[in-house]
Amino acid sequence: MNNPFKKTFTPEQHDLFLYLSRIDLFSTLNYKQMSLFLPFMYERKYEQDEVVFFRNDPSHALYLIKKGEIALTIDVNERFEDLTKVGPGVALGESCLLRNTKRLLNAFVVSEKAEFYVIPQDNIFDIFENNIKIKTRMLEVLAEVYNEYNSNVFKAYKSSMGFFNLSQVYRG
Repeated sequence: MNNPFKKTFTPEQHDLFLYLSRIDLFSTLNYKQMSLFLPFMYERKYEQDEVVFFRNDPSHALYLIKKGEIALTIDVNERFEDLTKVGPGVALGESCLLRNTKRLLNAFVVSEKAEFYVIPQDNIFDIFENNIKIKTRMLEVLAEVYNEYNSNVFKAYKSSMGFFNLSQVYRG
């Protein structure tokens, strides 16, 4: 028997839930939990070579790649060193889940165009404040991602005796 009081979602919302469920940070959330983010998912479009953010910028938003390819780089001796390229279904700027953080990398568009869903940090914190399960699940995933990066740094360091390319650390 159907529950007439159960929240229902539109086909468009279901499509967004499927998209979000493929992104690590949202993969442990159910549709009802994901639905809290939908009103704050703003679409942004970028052109080739446009900067999404620079290293050391304040982390004020989470970027979810909808379309396009993004290069992640780091500044080394006044030049950019390529780390990896990422595409649809990847979250950028996960550090915005933590207070008072800055971007660790540069991100810029390498495809002809790119589209993102952008979720402001203030809205994420409002959701976290009222939903401890969501906060816990997303921060656990963030910790796993950071742990994987650290593990990759140590593996690359160990296998190369301290001389390695940072791109070995980032999964693409």
